[in-house]
Amino acid sequence: MPLKLSLKPNEKIVLNGAVIQNGDRRTTMLLQNKASVLREKDIMQAEDANTPARRIYFPVMMMYLAGADTAEIYNEFALRMTEFMSVVTHVQALEDCVTISRDVMSGEYYKALSRCRKLMEFESERLSNGSQRVSDSSKAGRNAA
Repeated sequence: MPLKLSLKPNEKIVLNGAVIQNGDRRTTMLLQNKASVLREKDIMQAEDANTPARRIYFPVMMMYLAGADTAEIYNEFALRMTEFMSVVTHVQALEDCVTISRDVMSGEYYKALSRCRKLMEFESERLSNGSQRVSDSSKAGRNAA
């Protein structure tokens, strides 16, 4: 079954490691065989892997794009996943971590990336709730003074 990609004007994708940029008009591509494809919005630069969940996403993305010889990248993934799971207590997040690990072990990197995005959303919600609590408590402190 072919994969149909609709690309926005000037949108970039990575196709089997090659960066391809669309022209100035919307276009549709059909990929007739299996290939590693990432849209521009799903590509993370190394410097953007700056939170625990993003440090999990990045090596999974690299394994997906590399295709072969991923032992060193896998070790980085395993380390980051272990660190993350050692501090998280939320049951659904832990279940997602186990599923991501299974996907990675079976070479289903694209599925793992999708689940990593869920993990990044979870992390983002927790971080924004934490900063909300801090700002709420600092307001309460000012009001009490």
